[in-house]
Amino acid sequence: MENKLLVSPSPHVHGGDSVSKNMYGVIIALIPAYLTALYFFGVGAFVVSVTSVLSCVLFEYLIQRFLLKTTPTIGDGSAVLTGLLLSFNLPSNLPVWIVVIGALVAIGIGKMSFGGLGNNPFNPALVGRVFLLISFPVQMTTWPRPLAFNTHYLDAETGATPLSFLKGGAFEQLPAQMDLLLGNIGGSLGEVSAIALLIGLVYLLARKIITWHIPVSILATVFVFTAILHAANPEVYASPLVHLLTGGLLLGAIFMATDYVTSPMSHLGMIVYGIGIGIITVVIRVFGAYPEGVSFAILIMNAFTPLINTYIKPKRFGEKKKAN
Repeated sequence: MENKLLVSPSPHVHGGDSVSKNMYGVIIALIPAYLTALYFFGVGAFVVSVTSVLSCVLFEYLIQRFLLKTTPTIGDGSAVLTGLLLSFNLPSNLPVWIVVIGALVAIGIGKMSFGGLGNNPFNPALVGRVFLLISFPVQMTTWPRPLAFNTHYLDAETGATPLSFLKGGAFEQLPAQMDLLLGNIGGSLGEVSAIALLIGLVYLLARKIITWHIPVSILATVFVFTAILHAANPEVYASPLVHLLTGGLLLGAIFMATDYVTSPMSHLGMIVYGIGIGIITVVIRVFGAYPEGVSFAILIMNAFTPLINTYIKPKRFGEKKKAN
């Protein structure tokens, strides 16, 4: 028989969730940050995001339809979400052809080469982002200034990001904390308003799309680690609040590291995973060559997720403690 009824031991619980429901829920949570990016980066943010989303959807359809010979699943929202998250990791003045390459790598290599949604070991959007960062370092690190619109989005006025100032020790040139909260800073589309990203976090938690374990463990680890460094030498190491509000930390902690497929299944495993991401992020930011380390940290811990799932498992239903 082709269709077999698989019966597993009780208890059986129906949660009412679905792939499309959760995917579109995350997309809704990204709307405040996306509107903020449109406000500060203008037409460039729109061009990059639309190109990324359409390219991801198209590539997923073509690969499933003509290479894998399976029914396309672009309606579940996963390709749209991958495209949106990829665009959030790109500068708003990135040429369209580079965005298309990033989408092809994210979908073709990061997702479909492993068998599609549910089988990919690494976050597809971050695979595309890191590939572009390594392949096109100049274009990927040329950041438009907020509200610096021009006749063409490719000609937008550029400048340094807060993380660049941190890396160079120029703390006096850091934007005011209010600008960090509102998003009036240079960077990628997702390095925007901390308030907008936190609104998305509240929505995800309220809808129970994610739990608090991963984002809180990441942010708490970064805070504690950088607080120790700042206390040891405040002239060399920035305050923990600056680290929390700059770069892609909030975006990564809330929307990237919490990916169902590439993160651990147990709550304790999620905390261990989040602590690992936080430590690696700070080490790269403070001691590494790159000013930002969130993308690399998440991908590295993605690789450890199977190991975490193997050694940190939830207690089985009805299991009794072993007697000493």
